[in-house]
Formats: sequence, C-alpha cells, structure tokens
Amino acid sequence: MWTKIKWALRIILIVIVGLFLHYTLPQRDVVQIINTYNKLMPIGSNWMFYAIEDSGTGSETTSTQRDIRFIDAVFPDGKTVMVYRNEDTGWLWPPYFKWDSSTLQAEATNYKSDKANPQWVAITHYGWRIAMISIYPNAVKVTPVSGPDVTLIPWLNIIIIAFLLFVLVMARMMWLQFRERMVDPAIDRIDAEADAAAAGARGVWGRFTRWLDTWRGKPRK
Repeated sequence: MWTKIKWALRIILIVIVGLFLHYTLPQRDVVQIINTYNKLMPIGSNWMFYAIEDSGTGSETTSTQRDIRFIDAVFPDGKTVMVYRNEDTGWLWPPYFKWDSSTLQAEATNYKSDKANPQWVAITHYGWRIAMISIYPNAVKVTPVSGPDVTLIPWLNIIIIAFLLFVLVMARMMWLQFRERMVDPAIDRIDAEADAAAAGARGVWGRFTRWLDTWRGKPRK
C-alpha cells in the first residue's frame, strides 16, 4: 500500500513539474499575423495568468479591467488560429524581463499580411490558450522566417531541461551518499539498541521466573 502511495505522489509531482515547465518555457509558432489591436479585458479569477499591473502593460481603468495588446495569427493550414496577448513581464516570474511590449506590437503590426501574399513569422511565447477562462499565451518575440516549413530547434529548452535533469541526478546521488553514511548507520544503531533492549528484557524476565520457581514447594512423597 505504501509503495502505491509513493508512486502516486511521484506521478503527481512529475505532472505538476511538467505542466509548470510547459507553461513557463518558451515555445515558437510559425504563423501569419493577420491583426493587432488593443482590447479592454476583465481580470478576475484568472489574474495569475496575466502580468501584474505595474509592469507597463497599459493603463488600468478599473480594479478589474485593463487595456491589453493582442496579436491575431493563423497557422500554415489556414484554419487553425491563435490569439496572443502582448504584456510586459517586468522583473517577476516568468523571468523573460520583457519591457518592450509597445515595440513588439509595432513589429507585429509591420508583419501583418493577407492570404494572397503571406509573411511568415515565428512568434516566441509562453503560456496557454484556454478560451473558456480567457487565458492567452504571452508573445515575447516576433522573428520573420523563410516559410511555413522552416525547422526551429528549441535549443534553449533543451539546455534548460538537460540542466534540470543534471541537477536532479546530482541531488539523488548526494541523497544516496547521505543516506549511506548517515541515515542507514543511524537506523542500524537504533535497531541494534532495540534488539539489545529486548534481549535484556527477556533476560530479566527469565531471572524473575527462576526466582519464582525457588518459592514453589516441591510435592511431598
């Protein structure tokens, strides 16, 4: 039972870490920008998926609404669309240190094109698109590419994940050494003391029962 609980906890931890990395690490979409605009958005229970108010993302009109920049794009299949928000991240998480949302909006507007003469760009972003709760990925960079079939290798993600795996392996090795040198000897010492105490208790009980036997009368003939 305990083994199943441990594996369940490990799986939950892996899923949480995986979702965190998938949301935070940069992703790149090859798309055609079809529109850029500002929109007044209500910010409520989904506030954690937006930048903080003092990150230079636009003027705050009320406590629940903000003016946010958006970028509309379409994928090479011509049917799949994506809406990106364009907000500064400031100094907080995630650590993209983005302060140029105005400049990025101008660049995105400059790359707008139509179906007759598409201009393909790679939009670097983080986050998810969940329409039900008005969550949008945040665009951090727009780069023109040669065409819709360009191959983009996520070198940064590969380096970050490799580094995290290295840290995980090193931490496990350090734990195993600590357990071998400190934890296991302590457990063995406690077990030995417990065995000695049990043996002593049995010895005391044995002497007590022998003492009781001296008080027992022998049957007379």
